[in-house]
Amino acid sequence: MTKLMAIDYGTKRVGIALSDDSQGFALPYAVWANDRELLNKVLELKEKEDVGTIVMGESKNLDGRPNKIQTEIAKFKAKLEEKGIGVIFQPEIFTTVEARRDQGQTKMTDASAAALILKSFIDTVYNKEV
Repeated sequence: MTKLMAIDYGTKRVGIALSDDSQGFALPYAVWANDRELLNKVLELKEKEDVGTIVMGESKNLDGRPNKIQTEIAKFKAKLEEKGIGVIFQPEIFTTVEARRDQGQTKMTDASAAALILKSFIDTVYNKEV
């Protein structure tokens, strides 16, 4: 079974999380700068870790409408799909806030937010109870 990767896309930083080989657990992996190297880093990690699907946090306002960052998220998703990568949106609200609440603000907060997105996806798709 291939791993899953989650991306918590931000204008400055991007959190990355990976599943274990069984796709049962979501683990924070890294926080990368949102720069020209981001796409290549994601592609390299996908190959290195045998990732089959990428899950991206879908960012909407509380009223359900896409917010400002969602346009940039959709553009990055399209770049990944142009490379033949399957990308799935997973609704996310306040994952960074939740990550900060759980662990405080650290260098890995955005990766922890990505892990929360991935955990939500795993729980939804595989209907796993915590």
